[in-house]
Amino acid sequence: MIHRLYTWTLSLAEHPRALWALALVAFIESSFFPIPPDLMLIPMILAARSQAFRIAFVAVVASVAGGLFGYAIGAFAFESIGQPILASLGKEGSMAAFNEKFNAYGTWAVLIAGVTPFPFKVITIMSGWTGMSLMPFVLSALVARGLRFFAVALLLYYFGPPIRRFIEKHLGLVFTGFIVILGAGFFAIRYL
Repeated sequence: MIHRLYTWTLSLAEHPRALWALALVAFIESSFFPIPPDLMLIPMILAARSQAFRIAFVAVVASVAGGLFGYAIGAFAFESIGQPILASLGKEGSMAAFNEKFNAYGTWAVLIAGVTPFPFKVITIMSGWTGMSLMPFVLSALVARGLRFFAVALLLYYFGPPIRRFIEKHLGLVFTGFIVILGAGFFAIRYL
């Protein structure tokens, strides 16, 4: 099934209304869809390099809007479904402690998930579920998704098709490495 979704998503990049399709995929990927919008973003930018930043902008806006939908899923569906289950298992107290810990570092979680291969939808739903403040959620989602999609647009705009393989295979690892180095730097400053 995932392969069919992958093929279907990739085919949307060639559709006459590809920009709208990209917006839809970016929106639903941030809340429940398993295929990332990069799959459409890359061929669309390569087909119209002069429109690279416009395409990235649409992906960012739609992705953050979809993140808000994921946040709503976590905020409203958890209360009606998840919380009664946890209460019946006697786990309500431990969930309150988890919520506090997540919210203490929630902005970082959104930033990290927004630029790395980690599924963004997991963090958007968890942000709503734990009651993370909406403004830090939106701002960190904007920064993270903007960094991710505009980095792809910038690389494709300047280097074109030769950089495609690098983006598809290594850009997620580069972002992950950057986050690890940044985290190590903060740790060193604080504890060394």
